[in-house]
Amino acid sequence: MREDFREILRLVRPGARVLDVGCGEGELLELLTREKRVDGQGLEISPEGVAACLARGLAVVQGDGDRDLDHFPTRAFDYAILSKTLQQMREPRHVLSELLRIADQAVVSVPNFGHWKVRWALLSRGRMPETGALPEPWWSTPNIHLCTLRDFTTLCEELDLRIDACAALAEGKAARPIDPSRPMENWRAETALFLLSRRTEAASGPVPQNLFGEVELPKPDVAPQKPKSRRKKARA
Repeated sequence: MREDFREILRLVRPGARVLDVGCGEGELLELLTREKRVDGQGLEISPEGVAACLARGLAVVQGDGDRDLDHFPTRAFDYAILSKTLQQMREPRHVLSELLRIADQAVVSVPNFGHWKVRWALLSRGRMPETGALPEPWWSTPNIHLCTLRDFTTLCEELDLRIDACAALAEGKAARPIDPSRPMENWRAETALFLLSRRTEAASGPVPQNLFGEVELPKPDVAPQKPKSRRKKARA
């Protein structure tokens, strides 16, 4: 099982409404349906992917994530998932904003172009890197909007999105909870998985789940209660 799929499976609540954008052949959606009994729907641009999803018995529609997210109703889902696909979108800023319009929370994973292997390939060979997270050569890769960890967190700030949890992923290794604002993680994280919500709605919404087991989550805004004074009853 892909490590990002494993972490997403841990995150999603049983019976939740889930939209998997760019669902491919439906591996993740089938996993969530089988293990968590989600009310799942997929959006996939390729006819081959749609056919594969239908063969699995999944609910999927053919569509372009860049344009067709606009047609989904607001808050139609509990989770919108975009796994290693945002960098392939023509309008990633618009797509990210739409995910948090149609769903209460978004799960987004992106390869980090600031990873040390990428930097070393550019520095030592002067060529576009090929790594575990970026395996395709430059002339055939579907990635058109690569970003670093810092680029992504800056975009979240501009869109007023809250990062509820974040983990670094690497092929064959367990997820590692991280603080994406730390400069060192922009070197260390090969791929990052984010749990996002709208910052303006965070105070009234549910407390985020601790997805990765160790990351410190923001606490809800609750006014401290004054201790009740106890009066001693006078003895007769």
